[in-house]
Amino acid sequence: MVRPDRVRATVAPLVGKLSESRDLRREQPDRMTQTNPESVDRTPAGEEHFMAGQFEGKVALVTGASSGIGRASAQAFAGRGARVVIADVDPKGGEETVRLIKEGDGASRDAIFIAADISQPREVEALIAKAVATWGRLDYAHNNAGAEGTGVTTHLYPEDQWRHIIEVNLIGTWLCMKHEIQQMLRGGQGAIVNTASIAGLVASPASGSAYTASKHGILGLTKSAALEYAQAGIRVNAVCPGVINTPMVERHINRRPELGERLVAAEPVGRLGTAEEVAAAVVWLCSDAASFVTGHPLVVDGGFIAQ
Repeated sequence: MVRPDRVRATVAPLVGKLSESRDLRREQPDRMTQTNPESVDRTPAGEEHFMAGQFEGKVALVTGASSGIGRASAQAFAGRGARVVIADVDPKGGEETVRLIKEGDGASRDAIFIAADISQPREVEALIAKAVATWGRLDYAHNNAGAEGTGVTTHLYPEDQWRHIIEVNLIGTWLCMKHEIQQMLRGGQGAIVNTASIAGLVASPASGSAYTASKHGILGLTKSAALEYAQAGIRVNAVCPGVINTPMVERHINRRPELGERLVAAEPVGRLGTAEEVAAAVVWLCSDAASFVTGHPLVVDGGFIAQ
């Protein structure tokens, strides 16, 4: 039996904090301006139209955009009218993404490539600075760059490999957010989406402990930042892709054809996901259609972890 006095003692501080939050919102009306949910057309066609107008003239940064989910995300932002900054350690792939946008039929053909290793603080700082110098602002960021894990067991994991995965996936994401948020605070608003994984929600020996720890860490970072900047007009969310048919997955399947059959058989929807499906989730999270969504890990896995 829960004692009423204990319930009141627990709830009272929360009520006080909620009151403080309301007062803060009243003091900062300009920073908390949101789209009226009742004014949004929630039909699929209306949602697409709504987002298309929103992104025109805005600037989106996508890291790890030389292929796969990052490339699809960059194309999705451009397709809806945004100017896109493409960052990666692979210049050839990054420039190819720029070419696809410039020669595509999207609402925007404005795209630049900036080579950057997100695990290096100075390179990240220079990346954000050049993006803003080029187009004067930063509205959206998809922090997608990351390093693959291996299925090595914890006690055998080489320390240099463990550190590399944490430095790229977790510290690199934090470094990007650090400089992105500084710029978004100057602009008074922004939206960030971090690429985590279903490995950020559940563990698997195949992913390895370093990769799993890094993706769990990204979700913790996402939630912390979402709360820190909720009153500043900056939303921070994450996507948690399942098995997506990207060049990385294709490499593994090509080496082990039976792996592809097992992966498809394990999917409730009977197929692998596509990079475009993850990109659509990223763009939606950045849009005003998701204006009341922050600190959320959006799972895009065909129902895999619901089993």
